[in-house]
Amino acid sequence: MAVTMAEITKLRNLTSAGLMDCKKALAETDGDIDAAVEILRQKGKAVAAKREDRQASEGCVLAKNEGNFAAIVALCCETDFVAKNAGFVALTQRLLDTAVANKVKSLDELKALTIDGLSVADLITDESGKTGEKIELGHYECLEAPSTTSYNHLGNKLSTIAGFNLENVDYQVGRDVAMQIASMNPIAVDRDSVAEEIVTSEYNVAVEKTKEEQVKKAVEAALKKAGINPNLVDSEDHIASNIAKGWLTEEEAAKARTIAAETAAAKAANLPEQMIKNIAQGRVNKFFKENCLMEQEFVKDGELTIGQYLEKSAKGLVVVSFKRVNLNQD
Repeated sequence: MAVTMAEITKLRNLTSAGLMDCKKALAETDGDIDAAVEILRQKGKAVAAKREDRQASEGCVLAKNEGNFAAIVALCCETDFVAKNAGFVALTQRLLDTAVANKVKSLDELKALTIDGLSVADLITDESGKTGEKIELGHYECLEAPSTTSYNHLGNKLSTIAGFNLENVDYQVGRDVAMQIASMNPIAVDRDSVAEEIVTSEYNVAVEKTKEEQVKKAVEAALKKAGINPNLVDSEDHIASNIAKGWLTEEEAAKARTIAAETAAAKAANLPEQMIKNIAQGRVNKFFKENCLMEQEFVKDGELTIGQYLEKSAKGLVVVSFKRVNLNQD
């Protein structure tokens, strides 16, 4: 089936892979986005896991916390010009203030509120009339915890909130954590919070990647032993190009194919299972350290993880929840 530019763009936004890689993956999977993501991840050309971010085109996103409650509101529009308009930003702040004051739990609940005698829908319609653009409530996130924090990144496109298990968390500590979430975009608080399907997928990908690497090493060693440069024969395209350039003869190419095929088959049939599992688990552990907030390296002090930084601040202090809304692509 034909692959559309819209599908390619969607896959690229999900994976950060190149346009041609996305196009090939979609063609291979007949347009199945999820299957294409897995193909790109297997090839190491996609991000580790789908993030919990909410994506939108243009708008204003703001966060606020009071006591044990924190919330993020994203008011979306069509252009960046309107998003920066003082009236538009003020409306976003007004909606957020009302949501926090009423401890609103959902986007639908926020939409149902009345502010100074006007419904939220009417307020948004009025703003749309002023700007001439379609305006809508894009996202709403909230959390409750003994202590909360919030952070608004410069430009009103990215905001974060976080909750802690203890009361009276130091303001700077809370802000540091909120900024860490903004900067490092974790997918979960800790490894126990990562969805089982993600862990399983990461492990399976790690196993396959490790097997491929072991086979590749064996093939390269065999080719070198035969006096053939592995870099000249690592793909059929390279083989054809190098033959055309005179760097490789047809006989050498045929010999290289035979050696590669026989060595790969022999190595694949005799891979040390426990070693593969150990290396794969090591890769999963690396995934946790890069993507779980409490295990991430603290951006302001590379000697500490976020978990260690919090423990240093107050014994037993941990993050229990966080939310992140970004109107730009990471």
